[in-house]
Amino acid sequence: MPNSQVQSFRVFVATWNVGGKSPHSGLNLDDFLQVQDESDIYVLGFQEIVPLNAGNVLVAEDSEPAAKWLALINQSLNRSYSVASRGSKSLLCSSLLFQKPSLKKVCKSFRTESRRRLKTCNCSPILERKFSRDCCVWPPSTNMTEDYCSSEEDEDGLGNYVSLEISTPASANQMKYSLITGKQMVGIFVTVWARKELVQYVSHLRISNVGRGILGCLGNKGCISVSMSFHQTSFCFVCSHLASGEREGDELRRNLDVIEIIKNTQFSRICKSPCSRIPEKIMEHDRVIWLGDLNYRIDLSYSETRRLLEQYKWDTLLDKDQLKIQREAGRVFRGWKEGKIYFAPTYKYSYNSDIYAGETIETQKKRRTPAWCDRILWYGDGIRQLSYVRGESRFSDHRPVCATFMVGVQVTNNDGLTKASSGSNMRVASEEYLPLTRR
Repeated sequence: MPNSQVQSFRVFVATWNVGGKSPHSGLNLDDFLQVQDESDIYVLGFQEIVPLNAGNVLVAEDSEPAAKWLALINQSLNRSYSVASRGSKSLLCSSLLFQKPSLKKVCKSFRTESRRRLKTCNCSPILERKFSRDCCVWPPSTNMTEDYCSSEEDEDGLGNYVSLEISTPASANQMKYSLITGKQMVGIFVTVWARKELVQYVSHLRISNVGRGILGCLGNKGCISVSMSFHQTSFCFVCSHLASGEREGDELRRNLDVIEIIKNTQFSRICKSPCSRIPEKIMEHDRVIWLGDLNYRIDLSYSETRRLLEQYKWDTLLDKDQLKIQREAGRVFRGWKEGKIYFAPTYKYSYNSDIYAGETIETQKKRRTPAWCDRILWYGDGIRQLSYVRGESRFSDHRPVCATFMVGVQVTNNDGLTKASSGSNMRVASEEYLPLTRR
């Protein structure tokens, strides 16, 4: 690529199974989002944002919890603006927490630029001149925008695009971060945010859902995948909730979920140019990050697992981790990477407690062998992990898991990027300094 260079950007990724609980207005996400470190891009995946009952799976999808999560995320990422404005945005966030707005309406509130849409295509000007109007497939109307945020009820029937009208207050331009996209499929919810000055370099935004739940196709399990280009580098973020269960052989069902997700995820074609390299499958992207409740367990009894936990013997426990075993055997995630785990198993806790479920008489019926169900993996060159930790919120029976990456991105002179616009991209850390978290 002529006149191009690789620049690094800080990407924060987090996954959290919230156990079907809707967030309350007093829930502070600052620690969860590690807002003090100010990343360039935030990729946040949630599982079970609604109870996985028949009503939510088979009938109407409840998007109210997704709207609440968006309000709380915005409140943390743009807190300095919310405090400075003394009312306008704070009142908006507060009202969203107690009303039932559609996701479309909520998303409009978290855009930083009025009457602006993400580029459908940011192919090189050379290609655009060569193929003219045939280079890209544009939306049918100039009043339509790309899929910023939606639930199943907002879809066009294809699961790829939703048309949203962007109209936000001028004062929103003072915000640091802008919502790029959000998508819900039953209990799975994924949302991507970026520094507002970087939004103009995001394009080719597409969404694909794969249901792997009831009958092997419903959305109580499965994934939402987000494909986008950032400058000249393609990204795919896969947020999944895989098959549950700790019986022998259940890990094979999880393996199958991963295989089917990779096989069946299909992103719609945007560019007609024969020189286009816009990916249509997960593994065709330059950088891929997979996050979620993967549900892999530890192949030990409850009592043996608890004994090793009390002795902080993480390595011995990890040797029995199903995901590690399956990966090393080449059955799943072949060629993928995961950072070293220095934290205690993230599941299953008693609610509002630091005690694993089953350790008291009251929680015996809910006992599960502690496990590292919540994971973040990546595939592709140009990705360096800076940290891999868990949060300590007691909100759910899962602890959230967070990772920070420094990601290389191909930037051309035509993008007009200056060093300052990459924000915190010069901050580096070493995996050697990852904290050893103990209960």
